[in-house]
Amino acid sequence: MPDLAYREVYAMNAVEARKRLIETYRQTGSIRETARRWHTSPQVVRRWLRRFQAEGEAGLRDRSRRPHRCPRQTPPEIEAQVIQARQATGYGPRRLARYLAATQGLHLSPHTLRHILRRAGLTRRYRRRRSLYPACWAWAASGPFSLLQTDVKDILDKQALGTARWHHLRRHRLPRYQWTVCETHTRLRFLAWSHRLSRSHGLAFLLLVSLWLRAHGIHTSLAFQTDWGQEFGGDNPDRLADLEARFLAPLDARLVRYPPGRKQYNGRVERSHRADDEEFYRPYLTTVTNTRAFLRLAARWVYFYNVVRPHLGAGMEERTPLQALRDSGYQGPDTIALFPPLLLDPFAHDLILACDPEVGN
Repeated sequence: MPDLAYREVYAMNAVEARKRLIETYRQTGSIRETARRWHTSPQVVRRWLRRFQAEGEAGLRDRSRRPHRCPRQTPPEIEAQVIQARQATGYGPRRLARYLAATQGLHLSPHTLRHILRRAGLTRRYRRRRSLYPACWAWAASGPFSLLQTDVKDILDKQALGTARWHHLRRHRLPRYQWTVCETHTRLRFLAWSHRLSRSHGLAFLLLVSLWLRAHGIHTSLAFQTDWGQEFGGDNPDRLADLEARFLAPLDARLVRYPPGRKQYNGRVERSHRADDEEFYRPYLTTVTNTRAFLRLAARWVYFYNVVRPHLGAGMEERTPLQALRDSGYQGPDTIALFPPLLLDPFAHDLILACDPEVGN
């Protein structure tokens, strides 16, 4: 027999390695000699010899290492409640723990819920992205409303919505674009929708948000951080300077750009769009069939997101955006969190023309 270590044969074929181990013992009649030839311990030889004598070749197969009793395992009926709640909400372990405690009086730790979801095959695996360099602008902002991450979300995304919702949105001609401004410190959001995408829509949205903040006593200089899309002025520096001077400067606001290809710098508004998909569009989009009903539903979502929904991000400590804003020293009316979900199409063009008749797309 070749001088081959037992662990090497075991790695190739476990049952075959154990059968050869038994054959070597039959030839030598010695447990110690068999162990020496196979470079393993006498205890390993003795264990497989005992199993083979008791069960034959079937005893050489691997056995389950699951314990016979799990006295601390969550009862099956409780696990069924957890799985049902997960399928209804799509929440992760931390948010699901809060939801179960509030709605069903079921107090389980996020760690326990994570194990239950893993056993049920309901965990998500996200591909970790390589960090090019940290998105520090959100942390470097001097205070609330000094940096407003701004973006447009194309709702008509089959991968995010699924085929049925994608066809529903097209069939009923619901608004396709969501305009979002996210305050970086408190996650307070201001939303609007449109059927079309243009620079007029972008400027109208920024003006409306600026006027809304000024009406609620926010005197901080506003910086709207966007990507390089044409709806926010594109990449022409002269055009950007002209737009700022004519439309935003009178309201003490300006446009800033994050480096091309570095969406990390707008990470908070990008992350909020995932919440839109998981908690608003997927569960409720098919319940509305016209734009008016869609905007009424959107008003409820804005209220829930800003006033009711606790946030688990860095620095939020499970507070709602309105609570975080209050804790930062804001003393104005709570209506700041209830920016109306506007449809920009009907008045975007008129609003821009009222500011400057010469402006165009």
